[in-house]
Amino acid sequence: MNIEIDTHSHTLASGHAYNTIREMAASASGKGLKGLAITDHAMRMPGTCHSYYFQNLRVVPREMYGIELLLGTELNILNEAGEVDMPQELLAELDIAIASMHHPCYQGECSKEAVTQAYLKVMKNEYVDIIGHPDDGRFPVDFETMVRGAKQTGTLLEVNNSSLRPEGFRLHSMENCRDMLEECKKQGAMVVLGTDSHVDVDIAEYPYAFQILKEVDFPEELVANTSLDKLKSSLKRASFKEL
Repeated sequence: MNIEIDTHSHTLASGHAYNTIREMAASASGKGLKGLAITDHAMRMPGTCHSYYFQNLRVVPREMYGIELLLGTELNILNEAGEVDMPQELLAELDIAIASMHHPCYQGECSKEAVTQAYLKVMKNEYVDIIGHPDDGRFPVDFETMVRGAKQTGTLLEVNNSSLRPEGFRLHSMENCRDMLEECKKQGAMVVLGTDSHVDVDIAEYPYAFQILKEVDFPEELVANTSLDKLKSSLKRASFKEL
């Protein structure tokens, strides 16, 4: 399976990553990608950047080394109400947004019912394009219900290669991702493959994601980032711009 754009990467601005935007773009170019999403952590993540960083992304070129850059963020889901740590008017200015659960930031209950409701609520946000690493067993979720919500709202669900590493810190990611993909296949919901790269060498590396897609015989037509144009047209914000 060919992937033309990596939809999840972090730069020095996130506080715990190790390369600049230019270095990440150069690596993406060297690996034959056509696009790269820079999705630095939003403001509640310890050590990340101020809102001014995101406000000023308009000055960054959207092409480097022949790579089209989508400049956005990885939001933090804060509670069961689906609140996130960036105002709507700023989110609207970005090219792409992932919403994820992280222990330093999520203040809601971690029951399956509460986490599922948090995902359903945040997916109703018109500027949330992707749910990041919903495989993390520390935040249990009803995958049938979550996938139905993603399908209804046009939200993409992420297969996060970093989560699937054998040495990864998220719980039961392989089993949970398998369950999610089976539901996506059954309901016809779209996914994206993201590396969650925090260093340039990890860009476009999907060994564990490809392995699990093969195991469940996942249809390529339901993978949004097999082409750059397909990914861009699959982003929820793209459909809102067309209304």
